Amino acid sequence: MRPTNLCARAAAAALAAVSLGALSACVTNTEGGNPDGWEPIVPAERPEIAAMVPDGVAADGKLSVGTNPPFAPFEFKDSAGNLIGLELDLGRAVAAVMGLEFDPQEMDFSMILPAVQAGTLDAGMSGFTDNEERRQSFDFVNFLYAGIQWAAVPGSDVDPDNPCGLTIAVQRTTVSETDDVRPKNDECIANGDDPINILSFDSSDNAALAALVERADAFSADSPVTAWAVERSDGQLELIGEMFDAAPYGFAVPKDSPLAPAMAAAMQHLIETGEYQRILEQWNVSTGYLNEALINEQPLNGKV
Repeated sequence: MRPTNLCARAAAAALAAVSLGALSACVTNTEGGNPDGWEPIVPAERPEIAAMVPDGVAADGKLSVGTNPPFAPFEFKDSAGNLIGLELDLGRAVAAVMGLEFDPQEMDFSMILPAVQAGTLDAGMSGFTDNEERRQSFDFVNFLYAGIQWAAVPGSDVDPDNPCGLTIAVQRTTVSETDDVRPKNDECIANGDDPINILSFDSSDNAALAALVERADAFSADSPVTAWAVERSDGQLELIGEMFDAAPYGFAVPKDSPLAPAMAAAMQHLIETGEYQRILEQWNVSTGYLNEALINEQPLNGKV
């Protein structure tokens, strides 16, 4: 639901008595459904791409993926409890091109990559940033570029470049925690300044809520996630500072798996047909598009 002033006041009054998780409906976790004008985009199978799918994946006819809602607009639940979101729409379209049924499975964020590595999932689709550290163990079929963006209540004098002594909310284990706020905290301490009080939550909506009710001075998240929360905050949150540290998102698959080029071939097909752009536009994402399919930010050299 869209937050209201009443929601924010009730949440603030209740913080002393209950957990933030019980209040997450005030932000993004119980959206009514897909955006206005949304329609399913499920392209037809391309036999030449389906033939690229490794036997171990094709055997059951499903593309099993791990995802961790809420991380709107990429993955979250509608009011009926269905998994929806931009990344899941892309994943479903990729699976369709490969001739597979899309099988998203909700699980803890920290368990997705280990499950992919163990072979109990085919891929991870949960807002994973493709970075050098993760590439040591996984390949990433890229689908969007985004950066880190902060938000706070209007009128805040928070400066993301000068956060020492502030309380900042993040989703646990995301790059906002590991690559943004914690390194900044280390720098504050090294310079003899007050440390950052880091509030780490299991979901991005709870981090946004902490800023909304001013339990935190600000929250840090991936730029589309921050923009989504601000858009639905009824003017009670605003973007602060500029987006920084732009990096690619990617579908995670086991290192050197033949599934990566198959999924990239499907992504290339979506780009060429315009279905990729249509999916992103339905979720009001207008920047960070790919012009060609990439694995670990590298083009496929005409192989798709």
